Amino acid sequence: MTFLLSQIDNVGRSVARNLEYTARVLLMVYLSFRASFVDQAQGFRTIFSVVSMQIYFTGLQALPLISVLALGSGGVVILQSSTNLNLLGGTEMIGKLLVMIIVREVGPLLTALVVIARSGTAVASEVGNMGANREIEALESMGINPLSFIVFPRIVGGVLSVVGLAVYFVVISLLGGYFLTRLMHNLPFWFYLDSLTRSVAFEDIWLFLLKNTFSGTIIFVVSCYQGLSVKRSPTEVPIATTQAVVKSIIYVVVFNLMVTTLFYLSQLRKLGVL
Repeated sequence: MTFLLSQIDNVGRSVARNLEYTARVLLMVYLSFRASFVDQAQGFRTIFSVVSMQIYFTGLQALPLISVLALGSGGVVILQSSTNLNLLGGTEMIGKLLVMIIVREVGPLLTALVVIARSGTAVASEVGNMGANREIEALESMGINPLSFIVFPRIVGGVLSVVGLAVYFVVISLLGGYFLTRLMHNLPFWFYLDSLTRSVAFEDIWLFLLKNTFSGTIIFVVSCYQGLSVKRSPTEVPIATTQAVVKSIIYVVVFNLMVTTLFYLSQLRKLGVL
């Protein structure tokens, strides 16, 4: 009985800590947007330059890695399904398989993981070093709000980069899937394209945008928050960076799982199964 009560207590404490953490993160996001739009602590050019640099680092510099992963993902889907293509419905099912696997699931999740590994760590360590070197205090002493200068542009640039990278991932995956399909089944491009367009529904588009927008927001909000948690010692920076990566992965995976579950439950309800 004592063991059961202790486990319940641990679960309750964990839930309370996560709720408190979420509340603090949301407060930081609110204050960041408020400082940028209401207080107007920084000029548009300054914020735009930081947003542009974040897009360059997070988006453009990640294109080679995203290209390799996208080609591999599209190829794996085709290779795994090609042996049983006749059982699945022939070449007509290629578009549905690619949309279901690449557009709905693999594209958003792999893109988010790449951004966490590259940019999430970089943002957390950069902001953490700024705190350890008292650069944030220097900004405040000059009357500059760190939230509008540091947090807001990184969130905006990061979210735009994640959405753009996810779109690029899907395009490259579909092209790679086509070339492999053509090699094995001599499939005309127009037929492949028609299969894709008939397979993509409005629900797929909003699901894709929802996943990538919120995943990007989670990554950069958590990374900035963990970076800002560094106060004095440089030894806090690697700890904050590790926590940013772990928390970002957990929150992104849980969010994607929840959205996917709700999506397919709604589809089953439309079919009258539920």
